[in-house]
Amino acid sequence: MKLIINRSQTEKKGMLGGHKGVAFTLRYRLELTPDEQALVEKYKLEYYPLTWKATPSGERQPDDTIASLTLGSAQTLTDVTTLLNNEEIVKKACDSLPPLFEVARSFGGDEVIEYPRNGAQPIGG
Repeated sequence: MKLIINRSQTEKKGMLGGHKGVAFTLRYRLELTPDEQALVEKYKLEYYPLTWKATPSGERQPDDTIASLTLGSAQTLTDVTTLLNNEEIVKKACDSLPPLFEVARSFGGDEVIEYPRNGAQPIGG
């Protein structure tokens, strides 16, 4: 799996050609391996939500999905800090996909957990 990110900027001009600031564009696209794409198709994960947006009423609604990210998305923003924040949100969302794909691969087999587990804290410790 690869997340391809492209950042660009364009100068905004006024009606008389004056400088009106800069518009920043964030483009991102997810490339899946054939194995990952097969898992998405087999388990109908195309519309698995990766990012969320707030509705005017304050509810969370899915925004980017696996399908939309594989097609590619773009955002044009007015400040670079928002661009960086949104880029980080997309990266963290994609961080959740390898564990999802691992679980999908595990169906039909056994998971064997050896004890004591690495990193497990004993009770009271």
